Amino acid sequence: MGFGVYIEQVCFIEEHISELAELLIKVVDDGASIGFLPPIRRVEAEIYWGTVLTPEVLLFIAKSNNQIIGSVQVHLSTKQNGSHRAEIAKLMTHPHYRRNGIGRSLMQRAEEIAKQKNRSLLVLDTREGDPSNKLYSSLGYIQAGRIPNYAISENGELAATIIYYKNNN
Repeated sequence: MGFGVYIEQVCFIEEHISELAELLIKVVDDGASIGFLPPIRRVEAEIYWGTVLTPEVLLFIAKSNNQIIGSVQVHLSTKQNGSHRAEIAKLMTHPHYRRNGIGRSLMQRAEEIAKQKNRSLLVLDTREGDPSNKLYSSLGYIQAGRIPNYAISENGELAATIIYYKNNN
């Protein structure tokens, strides 16, 4: 990364909601498949972020020049038979900052925290064909399967999702 980027955990969402809403809007408008379709209204984005933090959801942000340029979530399983696993969710990098290692840095931080929380199995999913598939494979995630017709795109087409896992020992 040719510019100063640091990753931090968000424990209180209120001070970050506006910037996170803007990040969500930008990545959705740029075509990211993270559960929303464009155009996403600011109020929708703010409501979403206002509900993210719970005891089992950890949020990390990437900042440069004191501006949020990326985020990722770690969802800790609370099931009795799943206390060893976590899901990586909603990896986002602002479109102007992509291809600079920010997504990789966020993923590595998420993996570190999951390991600290004794989570030895990580899972995630992403739309088939998205650039994120290459990132996850390069980080050692293994494709476990493909679900066809999983998500609807803004033009109404159905897209498959790819499910990945990684042993985080």
